[in-house]
Amino acid sequence: MTVETLTVEPGRVRQMWHLLEPLSSVVYYAPEAFGEAAALGYDVDERWPSYFAWRAAALGPVGAERVASAFYSFSPAMVARHVPAVWAVAAPADVLAARLRAADRTYRTLLGDDALASPELAEAAALARRAAGAAVTAGRPLAAAHAELPWSDVPHLVLWQAATILREHRGDGHLAALLAAGLDPVESLVSFAAVGAAAEATFAGRGWSADEWSAARDRLGARGLVHPDGTATDAGRALRAEVELRTDELAAGPWAALGPEATARLADLLGGPWLTVIGSGLLPGENTLGIGKV
Repeated sequence: MTVETLTVEPGRVRQMWHLLEPLSSVVYYAPEAFGEAAALGYDVDERWPSYFAWRAAALGPVGAERVASAFYSFSPAMVARHVPAVWAVAAPADVLAARLRAADRTYRTLLGDDALASPELAEAAALARRAAGAAVTAGRPLAAAHAELPWSDVPHLVLWQAATILREHRGDGHLAALLAAGLDPVESLVSFAAVGAAAEATFAGRGWSADEWSAARDRLGARGLVHPDGTATDAGRALRAEVELRTDELAAGPWAALGPEATARLADLLGGPWLTVIGSGLLPGENTLGIGKV
């Protein structure tokens, strides 16, 4: 356990993830985002072209190998079907501008102008920005790329951007934990499905073939991590628990810097927006993150 995690109340780091993840990710599911993507020229009959554009744009006009590396759990073949083709539709700067418009429109639709103009929302945005500003981005490419983007002066967009930096900061740390556990991209999904995080079909969107999934299961079986039926062994469950614990530890820095009282205050302030986003029905009830009803 690191020194900084000792200053964070047990469970608080995971709670903040559960509160902030939906506030960031809802934009990738919202009709307003698909409208903005269509206006840029993306085919919105499929989710993935705009998704890869939205999340990778902060990195610049990068190729498939770098996106597959940063996103980790997506099949490189799937990434290559969309990247770098997405940059022929719209330049990263235009994608980022459209994404911010999508965040603005989505929040206005879901939360309403009165809530967005409230002092509570402004306070939440300021606290979240302080936490995001304390996130150490060394070795975390997606977090660093988003941290470099200019800040809006509109509170609800500050909140969305801070939530996005913090979710990418945690995500980058999660990949480090997976690497330390010896889980390659497809094994990370197979092992997660094995502990019941979600049904195997939920992970199909990551683009791995049945043969690749089966081969990964065989590799995990040889390590004693999964049973022949694909369910996790005790060792497999222990390894995934270790990955989650390490992920929480690596995500603790911003909350240690913000301090326990300010973090608790932010958690209270986020409750209302979180309930609204969860209640919108835009986010899938079963997902690849292991967050219930996110």
